[in-house]
Amino acid sequence: MTYFSYHTHSSYCDGKENPEDYIKQGILQGLRAIGFSSHAPIPVATAWAMKTSNIDSYIQEINQLKEKYKNEIEVYLSLELDYIPGVSKSFSEWKKNYGLDYTIGSVHLVKAESEEELWFLDGPDTNYTIGLQKLFKGDIKKAVTAYFKQVIEMIETQSPDVVGHVDKVKMNNKGRYFSETDEWYIHLLDKSLDVIEKAGSIVEVNTRGIYKKKSDKLFPDDYFLKQCHKRNIDVTISSDAHHPKELLCYFEETRNYLKLIGFESVTVFHKGEWIIENI
Repeated sequence: MTYFSYHTHSSYCDGKENPEDYIKQGILQGLRAIGFSSHAPIPVATAWAMKTSNIDSYIQEINQLKEKYKNEIEVYLSLELDYIPGVSKSFSEWKKNYGLDYTIGSVHLVKAESEEELWFLDGPDTNYTIGLQKLFKGDIKKAVTAYFKQVIEMIETQSPDVVGHVDKVKMNNKGRYFSETDEWYIHLLDKSLDVIEKAGSIVEVNTRGIYKKKSDKLFPDDYFLKQCHKRNIDVTISSDAHHPKELLCYFEETRNYLKLIGFESVTVFHKGEWIIENI
């Protein structure tokens, strides 16, 4: 099996190094392909998204690196596109205007009851807890339902090639507010699986929570991955690297886990299209 990394953040957003540093490390680690997916600019103040003023430089640099390293490693251009209803730009517009090879769709900011109120799922645990109390009055079922509603709407309206860390809402839960075996939670997973299956989107198996010790599980894991296998939903492995040395973190363990579930293949990007490759 070949090695690859399609979800990669550089210094253009909240990554730690310049894009070329990731490419050099990827070559050393034996990657066949690396795809850059900086957080796309959004009209909301964040410390992690790319600035609008840097988007053209980002596109130009990645395309130049594609050419420079074309005989050593496949380099791809992407963006991790956040979906916020009524706020974010359409994914098709991003893809068309900037010539993206593929899109990764994610939800980090959940819309509450007004346009100005957004629940930030990531980052310090305090963001999660404060947002839950302030925006949803501590009603975790209401909050998690809002998250999955937004994910489902993203898939149905934006058709991302890859769905990023689909159940990341569990990361800062840490078993405190709900159980992943709760009937209502399983129902939300099933609804998400239904729309992913219908849309033909690829599910990213994201390892970052584990190797950063923010979660003891993959995004997604357990029930969700078993259902992907049962429904023949395509999956790909992602480290969601923010540093060159993270490119293959927990990759082998995830590959072996997928095999244990019953997966015989993963989906990889090669020469402009997503193809199936044996594990």
